[in-house]
Amino acid sequence: MDDLTLARWRLSTQRLSSRTYPSAPAVVSGLLGIQAENYAQASWAVATRTPGMGVDELDALYDSGAILRTHVLRPTWHFVLPDDIRWLLEVTVPRIRLSLAQLQRSLGIGDDVLDASSQVISETLSGNIHLSREEIGERLEDSGLPGSGQALGLVLSHAELSALICSGAVVDGRHTHALLDERAPNSRRLERDEALAELALRYFTGHGPATERDLAYWASLTVTDIRKGLAQVSDRLDTFDHDGRTFWFGEPPPPDDGLSPRGHLLQILDEYYRGYQDSRYVLDVAGIVPRGREASMGMVLVDGQMVGNMSRTLRPDAVLFEIAPFRDLGNDELHAVREAGDRYGKFLGLKATVVTPA
Repeated sequence: MDDLTLARWRLSTQRLSSRTYPSAPAVVSGLLGIQAENYAQASWAVATRTPGMGVDELDALYDSGAILRTHVLRPTWHFVLPDDIRWLLEVTVPRIRLSLAQLQRSLGIGDDVLDASSQVISETLSGNIHLSREEIGERLEDSGLPGSGQALGLVLSHAELSALICSGAVVDGRHTHALLDERAPNSRRLERDEALAELALRYFTGHGPATERDLAYWASLTVTDIRKGLAQVSDRLDTFDHDGRTFWFGEPPPPDDGLSPRGHLLQILDEYYRGYQDSRYVLDVAGIVPRGREASMGMVLVDGQMVGNMSRTLRPDAVLFEIAPFRDLGNDELHAVREAGDRYGKFLGLKATVVTPA
């Protein structure tokens, strides 16, 4: 085993090479959660793992509630399925709340204010009402509660982590919140040990090969928790040792017949990068990726390796991808990157142009 083989294995496991998931909900189910604070970029993370869906189709699934978005796994938004949203919240929220405690203290907002705000939000959204952040803020301020700035962000995050609200439909171009009970009335609940087991099985099946510490980072859990989950499903997973670490996986390596497609233009928050921490840099065998500040928008991949940064500019009838390579790219590699741009443009319904340095 070597890092390059491991990276290409992950490319296949995540359905970025050789095969795809049959639908957008299947992508979210297969990966269990997809980081999604940037909705537009996360939409491509889903679509690129399907046979070729368009942005309108994905938006319709989101508006219908077939795919939801909430703060879960880590203190940021993720796409999850309605069936998974509640048990994922229950198993990961305790440690996520710790990251918000400092903000709560710095703002001087007590638990009584958070509870009162949640009550107002519940009453306001009851009956399948979907309101934007600003609209909810107005209702809170009308009740004498915090309704703007960081305070509103804290109040809404608390309501999400309490399984009170999640994403609603997009209305007039604005994202909204809705009651989770109305959006996902049949969402499963699991006992903690059962949840840890399902979390381990589905993460390593959808992201493997990966390490215990990769999952501990991804789900904001302790390694002890991860080992509790693994102990229950170890007979359904396999392992190998590499570079002093044990890697777990649920799917066998892909056939050694080349990668297709070879090139990808992905957001820096894509699960291929953000789904790991302990072993993230198997996607940089050559050691050319700067380890300082990450690119704010995207990355260029060729053969499972990160070879450059990418920025995206939307125009009325076109999308421009500007590429900043970390090394010289061969003609065949540039061709693979341009093909990736064409796929992205097709998803958006726009003509794509890939620009590289002269």
